[in-house]
Parts: sequence; structure tokens; C-alpha cells
Amino acid sequence: MEYIYEFGLFLGQAIVLVAAFLIVVTGLVSIGQRNKAELHEGHIEIRNLNEKYKQIGESIEHVVADPETLKAKRKATKKQDKQEAKAARKASKRDQDGGADSAQRKRLYVLNFDGDIRASATDNLREEITAVLNQSTEGDEVLVKVESPGGLVHGYGLAASQLRRIRDAHVPLTIAVDKVAASGGYMMACVADRIIAAPFAVLGSIGVLAQVPNFHRLLKKHDIDFELFTAGEYKRTVTMFGENTEKDREKFNQDLEETHDLFKDFVSENRPQLDIASVATGEVWYGTKAVERGLVDDVQTSDAFIQAQLKERDVFDVRFVHKKTWQEKLGMAAESSLERAFLKIWQRGQGRPPV
Repeated sequence: MEYIYEFGLFLGQAIVLVAAFLIVVTGLVSIGQRNKAELHEGHIEIRNLNEKYKQIGESIEHVVADPETLKAKRKATKKQDKQEAKAARKASKRDQDGGADSAQRKRLYVLNFDGDIRASATDNLREEITAVLNQSTEGDEVLVKVESPGGLVHGYGLAASQLRRIRDAHVPLTIAVDKVAASGGYMMACVADRIIAAPFAVLGSIGVLAQVPNFHRLLKKHDIDFELFTAGEYKRTVTMFGENTEKDREKFNQDLEETHDLFKDFVSENRPQLDIASVATGEVWYGTKAVERGLVDDVQTSDAFIQAQLKERDVFDVRFVHKKTWQEKLGMAAESSLERAFLKIWQRGQGRPPV
């Protein structure tokens, strides 16, 4: 009976896994087929970071401060809020009368870019930059937190061009790298007026990489012919299945060198103070060493930068969020369930209790 029970349990888990797999596949197909125009059905979400950190501080203070001190501070804060509100009303009246705009607090807009190999976050970045530039006034600044190990040249080239829109609008741009901005990630970062990085953030990798597996000998061993038809001498150089010649490899390397030259020229244009010959070797450096090389201006985390701005500016986190279809939501839920099911099966096989 115990064997039948275990077999039934295994069969039930297998059915659940197969069903979850089919749901995930359906969700992924739906995502892949979604028209990019649907991005415009999304919306901008804005969070006031001043209020966020104020609430966090008040929560901590409520626990650690003694009641009398807390009561006195609340009274002083309430009085200060009234004074600030009164000053704001006066400033608003001066604006309506054509007076100076000296009382208006400047703003810092915080954007996030979490890059993959295709730089797919560029679609959201485009919308966020458009929204910010439509609202920015003189004295406002933008902080973009970039995290990416790089990827496709054309994808990151477009992402860098989107950031260039901020500078072209004469809005000061700071790029913060807390973990990694290498290759295409650094291509984006170098556009900024100022780059800051955490001490152990990874930067650099100003180089170009391409690798292609070749199965020609395997196909030949099994008497399988591979035929490739092209129009144009260099329509295709190295291939995965055909026989690559030295001429093919030479042309492929030439294309890589040309792309590398374009990369170096782009970095030099945006950071002319760099000794490009010494940093465009494909190497990477940690934040502190990157400062010495000129790749970064200061060692500082994005959190420290934002915290330093809270007293003088209104700080807003800006994100573009597109609407998810029910297939996507179902696929994400099924994917999570699938991961948990695999974890439980693995733990049972290891003799560990499920979590």
C-alpha cells in the first residue's frame, strides 16, 4: 500500500507539473505575440520618496523615542508645516502675479534600468524619459540607476540614445551603478554628466564579443549536407553549420574591430577626459579603481545620493508600467507554482522537508 501511495503521489505531482508547464508555455507565447503598441496602454507610476522616507523615520521614531519628546517634536513639526504651507501659498500668489519663482523646490527624478541581453527595458525607459522631460523645469535633475552586464549593440545603442535626450534637453543627468554597468551598460553610463558607483560595482568591459559554435564536422561525420544560399559576398561570413574558411573568419574579425572602434569613439565623445586606449581593452574595474581610471566620477551608492537630495529637493521615483494580459498574469502565477513544485520534489529526493 505504501508503494501505491508513493506512486499516486508521484503521478499527481507529474500531472501538476505538466499542466503548469503548458500554462507557462501559453503565457510565454502570449507575451511573445503581444503587439508592442500595447505598451502605450501602460501608465506612469510616480512615488514621492520624500514621503516614503519621512514615514519610515516616523515609524522608527515612534518606537525608539520617549512619549514626551515625541509629543514635543510633533507639535514643532505641525507648526513648521503650517509655516511652510503659508509660504507656499504666498509663493503661488507671486507666481500668479508674475513674480519670481524663487520659493519653488527643485525636483530630482529617479529612473531605473535593469538590463538584459536585448536591453528590453529600453521600451519603458523611453516612456519614462518622455514623461520627465515634459514636466522638468530649470534646476531639476535626473538620476538613472543602471544595472546591466551588457548585450546586443543595437539594443544598448538605442538605450544610450534615449539617455542622450536628457542631456540634449539641458537637464543634468547622473548615472548610478550599484552592481554592474559593463559593455553595453557602460555605453549607457558614459552619456551622463556624472557617474557614481558603489565601491565594488563592476564597470568597463569596453570591448566586443562574439562566439559561434560550429557543427560542420559533426554533420559531415553523419553524411549530412548543409547548403546556404546568399546574394552578396559578405551576406554571411561564419556559420554554425557550414565550413568556415579563413576568409570568413577574417571578415568576421574585421566587423568586430569596426564595432569596437565605434564603441570607443562613442565613449570618447561622451567622456573626453578618458585615456581610451588604456580602458578599451575589454577589462573591468571595481568602483574605486574605476575612479582612478576616469570611468567613474565618484564612489557613492544611489541610496546615499538620493538621501543627500531629500532636504533640498522633491524626489520622485518614476516608472512606466504596461498592462499585463490575463495570459501573462496566469503564466507568471504558473511559473511560480512550477518553481515551488520542482523545489519540493528535489527536497523530497534529498530527504529534506518541503518549505
